[in-house]
Amino acid sequence: MIDLRSDTITRPTKQMREAMFAAEVGDDVYGEDPTINKLEKLAAEMLGKEAALFVTSGTQGNQIAVLTHCRQGDEVILDEDSHIVFYEGGAISAFAGVQPRTIKTEGGFMDPQKLQEAIRTNDIHFPDTSLICLENTHNRAGGVAIPPSHMAELYDVANQAKLPIHLDGARLFNSAVALGEPLTAFTRYTTTVQVCLSKGLGAPVGSILAGPRDFVDRARKWRKRLGGGLRQAGILGAAGIIALTEMVERLSEDHANAKILANGLNQHPKLSVINHVDTNIVLIDISKTAIDSSTFIEKLKQENILAVSFGPTTVRFTTHYDVKRDEIEQAIDIISKIDF
Repeated sequence: MIDLRSDTITRPTKQMREAMFAAEVGDDVYGEDPTINKLEKLAAEMLGKEAALFVTSGTQGNQIAVLTHCRQGDEVILDEDSHIVFYEGGAISAFAGVQPRTIKTEGGFMDPQKLQEAIRTNDIHFPDTSLICLENTHNRAGGVAIPPSHMAELYDVANQAKLPIHLDGARLFNSAVALGEPLTAFTRYTTTVQVCLSKGLGAPVGSILAGPRDFVDRARKWRKRLGGGLRQAGILGAAGIIALTEMVERLSEDHANAKILANGLNQHPKLSVINHVDTNIVLIDISKTAIDSSTFIEKLKQENILAVSFGPTTVRFTTHYDVKRDEIEQAIDIISKIDF
C-alpha cells in the first residue's frame, strides 16, 4: 500500500526506537525527567524562545496557547481555513470560551490590511481582541510556505495594536527547509509557536509549545488542567530529540517527491494540480472525472494507493519519510492508467 494520506502516518525510525529504549526518565510533572528537560531546552534554542513545553499533540499545543493568552469572552483572529478553526473541534470556544473572528485569506496569506480591520476597537458592544493566530505551512492552502517577510508585515500590525501572535507551526520545519531560512527567521515574528515533532519529523508522539518563560510557566498549568501532565515522558522525548537533530534536513526529499508527484499527476488529462507545491502537499482537482472525491479515493484504494478528500472535487496527497521515490513513481504510473 502506498500511503499518501498524511505525514502523520510516519513510523518512528530505528534510531528513534533505540533512543526510546535507552531513554533516561523521571517524573515530568515534577520536572524531573532529564530527557524531556533536554528536549525542551533544545527546542527553545532552535526556535529562539526563552522556554519550551512538551505537549502531547499539535492540537493540545494550540489550545494551551489560546487558554494561556486569552480570557473567556475574548476574541481571536484567525484564517477561516486555519487548522485551529477547521480541524480542532471548536476547542477554542469549548475550552477557552473565546470567539473566533475569521478572515478569508488568499492562498494562506493573511492580508495585513484585513488583519488591521478585524482588530476590535474599544467599544462596550465588542469582545476584546486578545490574540492573532497564524499557520505556517498552511495545510488547507496546500502546504504553502509563508515567508518571514510576510510574517513581518503581520507582526507590525500586531505590535501596533499591542497584541500577541501565536503561530501554529505544525509543519514550520517544512517552511524553513523549503525557503532555506532558519527557524528563527519565522519565530522572531511570533510571541508563541507550536511545532510538531511528529508528521514530517517522524516522532511517534508530541509537539512543542515555545515562548516567553512566564508564558510557558502558565502554559504548564494549563497542560496539567487538560490532563497533559505526563510521568516518565522521556521515552517519548527521546524520539523528539532525534526528530529535531536528525530529521529536519531530509524534509527536502519529501518536497522533491511532492513536486515529482505533482508533475506526474498533472499529465493525466482529467487531473489538475491546484496548489503551488512548496513543500510536501499536493492538491488535485478531479472535477473533470465527473466523480466525487470519495469515489475517486475508493478507486485509488483498489489500486493500493491511499489519499484523502479535501472537498467534493479536491483530493490531497502528502509525501513523507515512509514513501520513497520509487513508490512515488509507481503511484504516478498506476494513476495514469486508471480510467476515471
